[in-house]
Amino acid sequence: TGQIVTILIALALSNVGIIPFDAPVYGFVNKYLLPLAVPLLLFQGNLTRVFKETGRLLTMFSLGSVGTVLGTLVALYLIPLHSLGSDGWKIAAALAARHIGGAINYVSTTAALDTSGGAVASGLAADNILCAFYFAFLFYLARNLRPDSEGKGQSQGRLVEQASASFNEDYEDPFNFLQCATAIAASSVFCACGTCLAAFFGIPGYSIPLITLLVTFFATAFPRWLEPLSPSGEGVAGIIINIFLASVGASGSIVGMLQNAPFLFLFCFVQVGVHLMLCFLLGRLFGFDRRDILLASNANVGGPTTAVAMAVSKGWRRSFVPAMLVGTFGYAVATFLCVALGFNVLRFM
Repeated sequence: TGQIVTILIALALSNVGIIPFDAPVYGFVNKYLLPLAVPLLLFQGNLTRVFKETGRLLTMFSLGSVGTVLGTLVALYLIPLHSLGSDGWKIAAALAARHIGGAINYVSTTAALDTSGGAVASGLAADNILCAFYFAFLFYLARNLRPDSEGKGQSQGRLVEQASASFNEDYEDPFNFLQCATAIAASSVFCACGTCLAAFFGIPGYSIPLITLLVTFFATAFPRWLEPLSPSGEGVAGIIINIFLASVGASGSIVGMLQNAPFLFLFCFVQVGVHLMLCFLLGRLFGFDRRDILLASNANVGGPTTAVAMAVSKGWRRSFVPAMLVGTFGYAVATFLCVALGFNVLRFM
């Protein structure tokens, strides 16, 4: 993926001496740019719409999140990640956030837990490799599932157009410079308020979770103001995340990454394997069909983008919007849940 390529290029450049391992700009990226990306990805986090339009898929997604948490506990018990030292439980919590929400939750959790750059890079590299195989396996499990009647006989290009229309039907111009500027300004306000609240309560490490809480509240209370900013905000957030990952890669060691990546890959394999097993077990127990189980698992492990891509590829026209919304819900809750999981459970294992 583009994210892992960014990390690897920065890792290579720093290890051959072209760019430094440590520089003040890396601290600036962590302290100011990374929090800015969180609101930009959550302007569409209207929980009222999530609960209203996702139907049973949200319940299955929640069961999948439980599977991820239990998978994390099992994986850390079997593979303690001692080679990462004090970063072991932090990366376990971050990977749990990654497999409930998405990449933004992974980087937000590592930032909230003050995780070293080398460990962050190793964890993301292992996870990207695992996810490539996992998504292929999900498509294999869905090979006999039929498309919706609305999706039959339509080309992939036409289905992609329908998916885009579903998300942007309220906006004449989904991306423009005025919306970019407004999105960045609004995100800056949320970040300033969240940081001030964290300082006021004496919990500076929780600034990103508090920022997440604020933007989710306002996106739910005032969706007409914030939802139009979502397309532009997501584009800017993608750039910011890649800048952050470049700073992470630059501060890492190739030797350390190669030493830790195999253990982290095995950790991710156990974590996601337990997640999928519990998805099928709980899904069948509560009467979910295979389509909902696979789509919810995809949204858990990959986020809204990969879930929608699966729905488009399979011609599941009625699932385009629910898949996007449950993935966005994962963005809203994963950092909270997994920072708490890390502090209260994983660090004692």
